[in-house]
Amino acid sequence: MERRTIGAGALEVGAIGLGCMPMSWAYTASRQRGDESLRTVHAALDRGSTLLDTADMYGPFTNELLIGRVLKERRGDAFVSTKCGLLVGEQHIVANGRPGYVKRACDASLRRLQTDTIDLYQLHRADPEVPVEETWGAMAELVAAGKVRALGLCAVGARASRRMGSRLHDGTIRLLERVQQVFPVSAVQAELSVWSPEALDALLPWCEARGVGFLAAMPLGNGFLTGTLTPGEGFEPDDVRARHPRFTAEMMAANQPIVAGLRRIAERHGGGDGSWPVRGSGPADGYGGARGGGRRVTTAQVALAWVLAQGRHVVPVPGAKHERWAAENAGAAEVQLTPQDLAEIAALPAARGSWD
Repeated sequence: MERRTIGAGALEVGAIGLGCMPMSWAYTASRQRGDESLRTVHAALDRGSTLLDTADMYGPFTNELLIGRVLKERRGDAFVSTKCGLLVGEQHIVANGRPGYVKRACDASLRRLQTDTIDLYQLHRADPEVPVEETWGAMAELVAAGKVRALGLCAVGARASRRMGSRLHDGTIRLLERVQQVFPVSAVQAELSVWSPEALDALLPWCEARGVGFLAAMPLGNGFLTGTLTPGEGFEPDDVRARHPRFTAEMMAANQPIVAGLRRIAERHGGGDGSWPVRGSGPADGYGGARGGGRRVTTAQVALAWVLAQGRHVVPVPGAKHERWAAENAGAAEVQLTPQDLAEIAALPAARGSWD
């Protein structure tokens, strides 16, 4: 797989990473299987998806324990990214950016991950009760101590502060400018996909101008851009999409033209009904390519290729909990979109949600 560099320290990773959260957190618990998750991580590493993105809150803690089982065998094959700053309770999640807590959290993550060093340590959320400079300073001390190689800021969730007349990531950029004065930011993680392109407005240019890597979270739109979800099918109560404003039956139906546009491009690249039988059980998935040989390109791969095309420092981190999905996602690194493809995607209707 193509390699990309992130941050001033030229940290090198595979062009497509692996989001490990779905294996232990936020998505349907009844479909989470430990052995299958282990195979998924191995499959990603085998195909060059070296960046493994996890967090102490996923589970909580169980996701890091899972990744640690793989790292014990294959530490040299992986680039490990984990996060701190959020505490999970019975019915709530709270931020904790106190320096002492951050240092203890890092030590605990190192133990669970069965490694001596975390490649990228990200602040999951800033604590409104603690100056972010204090939190970041404690994280910088972890770099000096050799426990962490580089620092990142996670901006996922910025949509919650969306309001009319304000760019989505203005607050994130202000935060970045503050912490940059304390210790260099190597990477920013934020949502970026065909149906959520807001980071292109200001956040991505901010990163480009400073040599900061961009980890594109949710590049497949929480699964919507794979074309395998049926409007009105519903989600189990523990699935975050059951409460997501774009996953009501009405909004999923309204946003189908986006998926249809991606599918048309996939068909031009060797797609059609029935190819890459990886995300579901057959042609009904809408995944396809010509049967019987040739390059097979899926709708999901086109969506990931679009993210890759947004800059050499951009690394999409699609979540996956099945081996076949990790393999398909990694294959997107081989898809080269043409200027015509990119123009067609730019002309697709903007995604709608309950806030529209």
